[in-house]
Amino acid sequence: MPSRHSRKVHKTQPVQSPIAAEAPAQPASKSGRPAPQTPAQSPPKSSASHHPPAGLHGGDGDGDAAAHHQPFIAAHEEVAELSWQAVILGALFGILFGASTVYLALRAGLTISASIPISVLSIAVFKKIGKSTILENNIVQTLGSAGESIAAGVVFTVPALLFLSGGDNYFRYGQILTLAAVGGVLGILFMIPLRRSLIVKEHGRLPYPEGTACAEVLMVGEKGGSLAKRVFHGVFMAAGYWLLMGVFRLWRDTPGLRTGPKDIYPNATLDCNITPEYLGVGYIVGPRIASEMVSGGVLSWLALIPLISLYLPEAQRVSDLHALGYTDAWIASHSVAEQIYRGYVRYVGAGAVACAGVMTLLRTLPTIWASFRDSLHELAGRARGTMPSTVRTERDIPLPVVVIGTIVLGALIAVLPNLPGTFPGSIVISLLIVAFGFFFVTVASRIVGIIGSSSNPISGMTIATLMGTCLVFIAIGWRGDAHQAAALLVGSVVCIASANAGATSQDLKTGYLVGATPYKQQIGLIIGVLVSVLAIGGTLLLLDRSVPGLTHAIGSERFPAPQAVLMSTMIKGQLSQQLPWGPVLVGVALAFVAQLAGANALSWAVGAYLPLSTTSPIFVGGLVRWLVTRLRKKQRGRHGVAAAESDIGPGMLYATGLVAGGSLAGMLIAFLQGFADPLARRLDLGHEYWNSLGLRGDFIAFGVFTLLAVVLVRQAMSKVPRL
Repeated sequence: MPSRHSRKVHKTQPVQSPIAAEAPAQPASKSGRPAPQTPAQSPPKSSASHHPPAGLHGGDGDGDAAAHHQPFIAAHEEVAELSWQAVILGALFGILFGASTVYLALRAGLTISASIPISVLSIAVFKKIGKSTILENNIVQTLGSAGESIAAGVVFTVPALLFLSGGDNYFRYGQILTLAAVGGVLGILFMIPLRRSLIVKEHGRLPYPEGTACAEVLMVGEKGGSLAKRVFHGVFMAAGYWLLMGVFRLWRDTPGLRTGPKDIYPNATLDCNITPEYLGVGYIVGPRIASEMVSGGVLSWLALIPLISLYLPEAQRVSDLHALGYTDAWIASHSVAEQIYRGYVRYVGAGAVACAGVMTLLRTLPTIWASFRDSLHELAGRARGTMPSTVRTERDIPLPVVVIGTIVLGALIAVLPNLPGTFPGSIVISLLIVAFGFFFVTVASRIVGIIGSSSNPISGMTIATLMGTCLVFIAIGWRGDAHQAAALLVGSVVCIASANAGATSQDLKTGYLVGATPYKQQIGLIIGVLVSVLAIGGTLLLLDRSVPGLTHAIGSERFPAPQAVLMSTMIKGQLSQQLPWGPVLVGVALAFVAQLAGANALSWAVGAYLPLSTTSPIFVGGLVRWLVTRLRKKQRGRHGVAAAESDIGPGMLYATGLVAGGSLAGMLIAFLQGFADPLARRLDLGHEYWNSLGLRGDFIAFGVFTLLAVVLVRQAMSKVPRL
């Protein structure tokens, strides 16, 4: 996924910030402390309390780096941290970014990292409403980022209930809230005993790129400035664009070209859903991943579907669709291209995604084993009482609380009557959740320290969990449709826990660098989970009911939910043996082809699974990023990484605003069209007119999208502002 695909798409490299390189020296902060120094400046000799954290831009591999580490706020200092204003603002950001992530993940099957934009926005908001400390800003981003990671885990798995036998009985607010809360809190609890091993002892070896970049933003933010304006500009631009396109319908939202069933090149589809959030996503992930994704879509919609159309008789196609449960009414209301996609190509994509996820997991096996071994050694040392006494910056939630909390949550899953499974058989489900959960939380927490949250193979871990769970179910005689929802329950909680553990480890790394108190961060993370899940479940249900005439919008062209559909396909294939293995195995072979050709098989496979209308605007965003990089090299007369833009550069921040603003606006417009359809129809000024223009309307719409891309280029090439 990420992918979240299951992967978060906000990649960070531990390189020098453009702010560090270009911003002038600043005077002392309002608090009277010396202004924090960027890595390009010398540390203040007059203050022993505020040393630039060791290894901020990547460690040198020295195993003694942790012993020499000096946080930004010294361990003996007591400053405001877990304050009410920080908790309230962080909870608000958690709700907003959690809701927008639900929308984006349902549509595109991927998410963005929230920590850096939340840090920037927190600094800006606090400067408007009053003073704040760096540790309060850190708490805000800690709480806020929990909403994004929980939403990703929920959307990647829970909607699969709609596609499983009897699963829609559990697709309700209370059940979704329970799964999200249990999975999110378990991810935090399992990460707590790993913190010293992964964050402290491995300091200098595990860079935790997003966490390190976020710490840099917070420290530079002590100087003041206007960097947050870039994010707000992107948000307002995306909201205005959506208002004109989605409400007033002043141009088409999906221009494209399509051939008919009788053409020489039959049922080919080339279209583009020209939304600002997709453009921003493409800019953030960059040209390589964007190209890999669109190449998968090109294969599916411009090669496989036309090829199948040439040789598959209509009677056979209709018969196969009936066998998969599609009715004559559905067949009559959908194009032949869509029928072939649902009946064949979607399973090719599912096989490719599953294979790519497993390959990603296999490549990380050495890391998995090392992380699991070190974690067990750390736990054994704590049990023997050989760990030294801790100062403020090393105080975690006590281990007995972690153990008791885990037992309580496991028991809760086993005894609640509104979840799949019946007691005492549900004890097996709880044991599987705890076993797989701790293992993959360990895996995710270490992997993101090496390659970043953007490349965290959550989909592969979830697929492995589902495969292991189904094997256990089959071994104990739990076969057939009746146990599909129970298998998904295990996969959902483990996926949510792993996703949140990855984000938690990045947050704890940020705290380690800035001098936060770990147990206060951990409490903040739990608060962030419990607040954000209140909005995530409701947003998911509202979007599912937002398309008039459809019982469930999730799984439709508007909200394809690719990851959730994949999970349901995997469960059905193992428990009910209804999976069409032919197309699935073709997808497996194509994933190997992509990997052997040098592409990232997971990015390519997700592109093959998604509609081309989703991946093509992401590709445009990737092209914009490529163009900006070329222009920066030419403008600065330098080559290599020096010309590349960092995650707090103007283009990245503006693109983040496009994603956040576009996702929130798209979600609100979906609610308007779903629950106030008469009003939406009255506001629709141009839909029929643009449809009557035919191809000319498509060119006009894409021209507007091109103008938005030009604005993004201009923003990315503008002067780097101060934070």
